[in-house]
Amino acid sequence: MEPDLTLLRQLVEGSPVIRATPTQGVPEPALRAAESIVGTLPGSYRWWLSTYGTGTLHGSEIATIPPADHADAHDSLTAPGRLRGDRLSFYDEPDGGDSYAFALDRPTKHEYAVVRRDHFTGEEDEIADTFAGFLTVRTALANGLRDGPNPTMARLWRTTPGVLLPNGVHIYGPDTIAERNTTYEVPEYAPHWVLIGDDSGGSGFLMRHHGKDRTSVYRLDLGALDTDPATSGTRVTDDLLGWLGG
Repeated sequence: MEPDLTLLRQLVEGSPVIRATPTQGVPEPALRAAESIVGTLPGSYRWWLSTYGTGTLHGSEIATIPPADHADAHDSLTAPGRLRGDRLSFYDEPDGGDSYAFALDRPTKHEYAVVRRDHFTGEEDEIADTFAGFLTVRTALANGLRDGPNPTMARLWRTTPGVLLPNGVHIYGPDTIAERNTTYEVPEYAPHWVLIGDDSGGSGFLMRHHGKDRTSVYRLDLGALDTDPATSGTRVTDDLLGWLGG
């Protein structure tokens, strides 16, 4: 599944931990020049650079492509040490924390998986399938959502901050899901369920966040919520990512 860039922009500009302003992005010639040094850039990271140019996460800079006369700046993607074998480092946590890199040996369509390197042990673990997923996961953690309300949504958020289809189906990201559940009083009416999206026509999509079946998705009129959407609603799928076309 490709990251939804419209929802990514919404997430970036609403995240409590990301700071970026769409004023002057990196021009295309500079992007191509950088790619001649470090290789093809992941699609959603390339979009970030062309849209925002620079930005921070938790106050620490995300690597960028500065003017040619500042190519060795510490936040430059092409600075010495950024590219090490099949790892392209793009972000370090503040105060000597963990570092994050694109795994160039783990491509996913137009993206690369993102790996975290533990500052103390040097061990790696894969935390996202795309740069968009990296920003989504970090926003989810900052919003107290852990990696997602259930394993299916966690997998989706590793790639994209939600999905918005031409037919009106909208699956939420971590920047909107809590507000939508509060608005429709899901914790009160269906405490073991989570509203993961809507059809833009008055019906919502709900999944369990507790219990054995946390893969089935049910459609239900948002004005008719009750304690068991599995009974009162219509089962849509047990493969959300496949249903969305992932």
